[in-house]
Amino acid sequence: MRREIVVIIGTGGMGLAIARRLGSGKTLLLGDANPETLDRAAQALRGEGHSVHVRAVDVSTPESVAALADAAAELGPVTAIAHTAALSPAQAPVDVILRVDLVGTALVLDEFARVVAPGGAAVVVASMAGHLLPPLPKEHERALAITPTSELLALEFLGPDRIDHPAAAYGIAKRGNMLRVQHAAVRWGARRARVNSISPGIVFTAMSHEELAGEQGDVMRRMIDDSAAGRAGTPDDIADAAAFLLGPHAGFITGADLLVDGGVVASVRSRKAAKSMGRMR
Repeated sequence: MRREIVVIIGTGGMGLAIARRLGSGKTLLLGDANPETLDRAAQALRGEGHSVHVRAVDVSTPESVAALADAAAELGPVTAIAHTAALSPAQAPVDVILRVDLVGTALVLDEFARVVAPGGAAVVVASMAGHLLPPLPKEHERALAITPTSELLALEFLGPDRIDHPAAAYGIAKRGNMLRVQHAAVRWGARRARVNSISPGIVFTAMSHEELAGEQGDVMRRMIDDSAAGRAGTPDDIADAAAFLLGPHAGFITGADLLVDGGVVASVRSRKAAKSMGRMR
């Protein structure tokens, strides 16, 4: 009898933590664009006794994501997929962020919908940035949700004359992730499978350390200080959320987004509401 297959796309801090949380007694298939990160994660997990396969993947390329999905299905029943691969505003320009964070997620949702086993589930890592983004026009949200993946980057409001900063591209991409997941839930449901997103706040990973050292570092530190939890998150916090959404206790949850940010978004909105009430008095 073949073991269940757990696919982890992106093997940085969050991906590695999720792999450790879910991998016992199953076969892990790790995918990453960085061969060094991929090899380091595989060695660490194998050293802990996990069964691990690896495959290089460029999530912005349809053929690469399709090949990863096919490889997973060849190994056995694909019961869990965790998509964590992304680039932050400090790591890439606008066009690359849109290709990796927006189109890459859409490709994962498309390709793994055809191989996920009945009863299986996926989580996509979005971001609290998608919650903090100013409201988008309804027609933009609809377009982000339902536009065919191959046509996403042709949307006028995603053009270089409309998005001029990587942070704006990141927020829109992450909001798009939530909307794509919500729309994909119907297709996944036809296979008796579920799909949800997780929106982490500031979580200590290599990517977040780059952001903390960049132009948004002071803003991020204030967010941590003002949050209800009063701390940044850890990859294990996200792994716990992923384990819940991928497990049997979340069997009635699909097409949803779970905000795991220590209360940062609540704090920001509370302050905005307080200021608004002050102006009304």
